[in-house]
Amino acid sequence: MVEEAAHRWVRFREALRKSDREVFDDLLNQCRLYASAAGAAVLPTGPEALFLSILFSHHKALRRIIAEIEALKKRE
Repeated sequence: MVEEAAHRWVRFREALRKSDREVFDDLLNQCRLYASAAGAAVLPTGPEALFLSILFSHHKALRRIIAEIEALKKRE
């Protein structure tokens, strides 16, 4: 699923600046972490599973950042 999307989006990736390509590659790598879970969804072949993987990864990172900020606030 992720590999198919990466192949379809290769021209988009190539059009990005080098620093943005690194971000895009990282996004796909994060998606790969959750692709099997997203593939278990009702629509595993559509872009929904890919987007769910990306959203989950971002939400998980956001929760970690919020927790770190709260911990820093408590130390003040």
